[in-house]
Amino acid sequence: MELKRVVVTGIGAITPLGHNVPDTWKALINGESGSDLISHFDTTNFKTKFACEIKNYDAANYFDRKESRKMDRFAQYAMISAEEALKDSNIDLESVDLHRMGVILASGIGGVETLLNEIKGFIEGNGIPRFSPFFIPKIICDIAAGLISMKYGLKGPNYATVSACASSTNAIIDSVQLIRNQKADIIIAGGSEAAINEVGMGGFNSMQAISTKNDEYKTASRPFCATRDGFVMGEGSAVLILEEYEHAKARGAKIYAEIVGVGLSADAHHLTAPHPEGEGAFHVMKNALDDAYMNSNEVDYINVHGTATPRGDISELLAIKKLFGEHAFKMNISSSKSMTGHLLGAAGALEAIVCILSMRDEIVSPTINHQKQDPEIDERFNLTLNKSQKRKIKVAMNNTFGFGGHNTTLIFKSI
Repeated sequence: MELKRVVVTGIGAITPLGHNVPDTWKALINGESGSDLISHFDTTNFKTKFACEIKNYDAANYFDRKESRKMDRFAQYAMISAEEALKDSNIDLESVDLHRMGVILASGIGGVETLLNEIKGFIEGNGIPRFSPFFIPKIICDIAAGLISMKYGLKGPNYATVSACASSTNAIIDSVQLIRNQKADIIIAGGSEAAINEVGMGGFNSMQAISTKNDEYKTASRPFCATRDGFVMGEGSAVLILEEYEHAKARGAKIYAEIVGVGLSADAHHLTAPHPEGEGAFHVMKNALDDAYMNSNEVDYINVHGTATPRGDISELLAIKKLFGEHAFKMNISSSKSMTGHLLGAAGALEAIVCILSMRDEIVSPTINHQKQDPEIDERFNLTLNKSQKRKIKVAMNNTFGFGGHNTTLIFKSI
């Protein structure tokens, strides 16, 4: 069976830097930080008092009160970004086969805020089980995909992927494989997360995974910097419209890029820590290159996982150096998480959009907040530090890794 080509024909996002793609992209190019003091809850007793929240968000601007009460914030974010992506794609839903149009929308944690609030209510109600009838539908990770499919009448593949911080990239990879194998023509793919609450922050604090630089919160997300001390929590959603190439051409669609390579691997090493020499990272990038029938020296730019954890940044760069050799120092490398924070299950989809827009506009957004060279990091890497750099990009790679040793890579090519 002939494998079909897969292209991106629409994008949407709501992030700590903007309520849509244009605003987010402008802030990224300008090197703006999305980090600020947490407003979602009282942080008095918490080690970390800052995060990358979505600013000035009001559900009433997007949903009526009855509708919003049925959705956790992660699902609301997903609906918002999916709507933007569909509008951007200019798909006429009345002229496509809705049985061949699906939704694969990921979340690493799902409705954890709803879970927290319902348990609080149970305890405060002296153990009387007065749970909302929407409690279960609001917390399950797959509900965002279901809501999107119901809103638009999409009857193709419909589910969620859950692989921690790699979740939305897994959603994209599954979508690519389904379209390649002629199981669908169009899939809405991406991820959403809303875990900036007492449970999310407290849990990651106990793991010592997130930064505690409360006095320097604006610059706390410091990938590759010698003074990094963990990632900064982010929230939001990002969605891509993936479409079979001939289908997109036939309707005269705007095509952002083609997804030419996908890679999967496992570290099989540790619950949360990456392999110290980047073994899993090396193999997932190699698998993606092999899938694309591409040589490593064809890659112009890598948007790395780059969370600003002490060992994670180093292991990823070691893997890049091993795979790309001298070409590793000729590419641009950057971490968007220095500005957006870490969107957990939505990170991969957002950074996929960053890769696509970098190719379109021939510019690499920076890795901000870099203050001091880490002696363990080779100075020859071009980490696009603190300022955007102009560059013609034909091929871009995106890495996303997750707790449990899940590794995913996407390769985009301009058309």
